[in-house]
Amino acid sequence: MANRHGVAAALLGAALLTATAACAPGEEGGGRTPPPPPTASDVTGATTGATPGAATGATSGATPGGGETNVTPGRPRTLVTDLAVPWAIAFLPGGDALVTERESARLLRVTPRGEVREVAVIEGVSASGEGGLLGVAVSPRYASDHFVFVYFTAEKDNRIVRYRYDGRLSDRRVIVDGIPKGAIHNGGRLAFGPDGYLYASTGETGERGMAQDRNSLGGKILRMTADGRPAPGNPFGTLVWTYGHRNVQGLAWDDRGHMYATEFGQNTYDEINLIEKGRNYGWPEVEGVGGRPGYTDPLLTWSPAEASPSGLAYARGALWAAALRGERLWRVPVDASGRVGRPAALYTGEYGRLRAVAAAPDGTLWVSTSNRDGRGSPRKGDDRILVVRPSS
Repeated sequence: MANRHGVAAALLGAALLTATAACAPGEEGGGRTPPPPPTASDVTGATTGATPGAATGATSGATPGGGETNVTPGRPRTLVTDLAVPWAIAFLPGGDALVTERESARLLRVTPRGEVREVAVIEGVSASGEGGLLGVAVSPRYASDHFVFVYFTAEKDNRIVRYRYDGRLSDRRVIVDGIPKGAIHNGGRLAFGPDGYLYASTGETGERGMAQDRNSLGGKILRMTADGRPAPGNPFGTLVWTYGHRNVQGLAWDDRGHMYATEFGQNTYDEINLIEKGRNYGWPEVEGVGGRPGYTDPLLTWSPAEASPSGLAYARGALWAAALRGERLWRVPVDASGRVGRPAALYTGEYGRLRAVAAAPDGTLWVSTSNRDGRGSPRKGDDRILVVRPSS
């Protein structure tokens, strides 16, 4: 039986921004904005927050919080072309990756040499709007259990399904269903944390009050066992780890176990948040920094025109956030306490909308484009997976 459980909350720093380019409510960066000329030193737009734990005020132009601040990524190389909205990337122990396509519901296996093989078309996917085949995760105990997990939009809900994968998928089991679905804000990211438990991000489907309702699975970050049960230590005895989210689409952990998430704002502030057990991240009562008791402020904010952040990864002392409307890869240094430094925008406008970013076993980053999602301008060969080496 699948589990239906609801809600939790989160914590952290502060931030503020000056630009206010509007993104249509609920859209994944809807409406293309012509990007500025590409530059690897572009730090405009993003504003960093206060020291972790600070709940009031906003600090702009903060001193870099840490990480390898002088690391310069190499030029990306194209690994794979002609995909259709590659939404998520998760690596198998041998270095191959499983990649989801949102619209087609295909689960692909991609090698580091760029070879692509269709594993399956996932059963029960109902792709429309921002829904479809979304997240994928590989069990940290894959060598013994061979489990892979997918998050997708079905006819009446969003759900998480577990498979056994031995060259083909078998033993299908729905472990969580009843996650609210909508034309917008379906969340969908899956990732295993360093604690060995599976985390999932869900959206509030445009029903704003859902994010504050701890009895709803919408607008949350969930934490669960491989069977879909609430993980030990969850703050409310349910699947909910944190709440007050609008639409989280990126999850990552640094080397010290700090958890981070990217989140779509509405018209003014997109966010990176430090995620901590049981915290309330404010939506819809607060967008961006509010400094209000009971709500956790973000580490970092951008205008939607510069971000609309989706996938998130950690590598070489920094967070790497893929921007949809912003059409760039953001590098955000972080220090040992989880404090962020000054972001740098990379490859602005060069590859169009960027959706997924994942840290590969060989130390590179795999980044997918999303130019065929109905909001981009497809180029010859789109969509593609790019390989970025974080240091030159």
